[in-house]
Amino acid sequence: MEYLDMVVNESLRIFPVTPRLERSCKKDVEIHGVFVPKGTVMMVPIFALHRAPELWPEPEEFRPERYGTYSHGLFKKLGIPGPRPLPYFGNILGYRKGVDHFDKKCFQQYGKMWGVYDGRQPLLAVTDPNMIKSVLVKECYSVFTNRRSFGPLGAMRNALSLAEDEEWKRIRTLLSPTFTSGKLKEMFPIISHYGDLLVSNLRKEAEKGKPVTMKDIFGAYSMDVITSTAFGVNVDSLNNPQDPFVENSKKLLKFSFFDPFLLSLIFFPFLTPIFEVLNITLFPKSSVNFFTKSVKRMKESRLTDQQKRRVDLLQLMINSQNSKEMDPHKSLSNEELVAQGIIFIFAGYETTSSALSLLAYELATHPDVQQKLQEEIEATFPNKAPPTYDALAQMEYLDMVVNETLRLYPIAARLERACKKDVEIHGVFVPKGTVVVVPVFVLHRDPDLWPEPEEFRPERFSKKHKDTINPYTYLPFGTGPRNCIGMRFALMNMKLALVRVLQNFSFKPCKETQVRQLPICINSVLLGGSLSLSFSLYVTYSKKNVFY
Repeated sequence: MEYLDMVVNESLRIFPVTPRLERSCKKDVEIHGVFVPKGTVMMVPIFALHRAPELWPEPEEFRPERYGTYSHGLFKKLGIPGPRPLPYFGNILGYRKGVDHFDKKCFQQYGKMWGVYDGRQPLLAVTDPNMIKSVLVKECYSVFTNRRSFGPLGAMRNALSLAEDEEWKRIRTLLSPTFTSGKLKEMFPIISHYGDLLVSNLRKEAEKGKPVTMKDIFGAYSMDVITSTAFGVNVDSLNNPQDPFVENSKKLLKFSFFDPFLLSLIFFPFLTPIFEVLNITLFPKSSVNFFTKSVKRMKESRLTDQQKRRVDLLQLMINSQNSKEMDPHKSLSNEELVAQGIIFIFAGYETTSSALSLLAYELATHPDVQQKLQEEIEATFPNKAPPTYDALAQMEYLDMVVNETLRLYPIAARLERACKKDVEIHGVFVPKGTVVVVPVFVLHRDPDLWPEPEEFRPERFSKKHKDTINPYTYLPFGTGPRNCIGMRFALMNMKLALVRVLQNFSFKPCKETQVRQLPICINSVLLGGSLSLSFSLYVTYSKKNVFY
């Protein structure tokens, strides 16, 4: 009974059972710079402490709401600044304009570190590179192994991004070989096919002579690549929006921080085990069932028809099940295999399509950068030659452009790690249960780290300057043992799309293009925050004729 607890606590604040606490000092001692001789009686005046106005606003008033969320006094006790939380809500109403806007405002007002509350959950935001290194790397296995827990997850608790402790380490170990350079090189022809389809779809749109909604075009490309590599299906999602894979994938992506169900879990976390018993989860049951049946059918087909095997994420995960290693702990179960496929969609679709759309925007509004990039593309792949994996990886200016875009618009707006035990990091005490947040969006726009941070300047990542960048200040994919396992895959995916498009077209702004202020909404859900565009970006296409 929460309100009963609030009433009792407030009564005991105003009328404490013991007005004083006393302890006798057995020997000379110094406490926080104060010398206390042996025999001194140390006294804590509880009555006065409970009515101190600097601790309790209007202390003589009876207000049970002071205990609406018992943890809201944590950061004040630790001397960590931050915006004042509201009972029950904490600070989440501040996210209405976007997590990026909220974090930027906190950074400007409170500096390098601040504390906020998502409902009752305390979040400690840190931007100091040394603290970031300790949280994400040094103390990863011992203290900060897991992301924040959102439940109920059902079968999706087996997904790499959501698994915890030993289960996470086991699944990460099994999946890591899937994302090596060698395996990605084998998958490259599949992705290249969808690069060709992207060009074909763009040509149809360009021939209409009208502005193109970039999110639709790149969203279709992203969906096609992920469903093909994760589930082995060929879907032209732009021209087949009713395809069951497309429909069920999009159901998975309908997440918002202000979703009533998610808010109920933030405000009333004790409901999670009840929802688990009732088989109610954050992920749509119909979609999970669809992908489970699809994976089962495709797995059976591939096992019976050896000649039709192909190298994709699904096949590589199936191979891990069929290795000579018989220990089930060292292979993925069927349920785990499905969970990885679903989380690839969840983590990869929105992020890749948004990043490509923003790349298009920056190139359209910086024609000098676009031209220089097209010159590098022509030099690397003359006369629209098909891109190759190795040559793509060696393109220096392409890498600079992509890196600078991901600095301005990081895929993960926040990185989160839950603290498993009380710990002190660089002089800051972090209690067990606190979620430590790295506000990547803010970190990437810190003027102390990035001169004129709002400007798009690929030269920041040239060979001359790249070595001067602190690796803990540029974190588009995170860092440490729990960084994004699909980083290489995502970069290859984006670079291939960009090269194929710029071989055939040029981006140009039109009257619908928002040149100055892009209203970006970043929802902090499940994966620590993912970038999502809340606008339609239009770019006019013209057939490229610079090199011919």
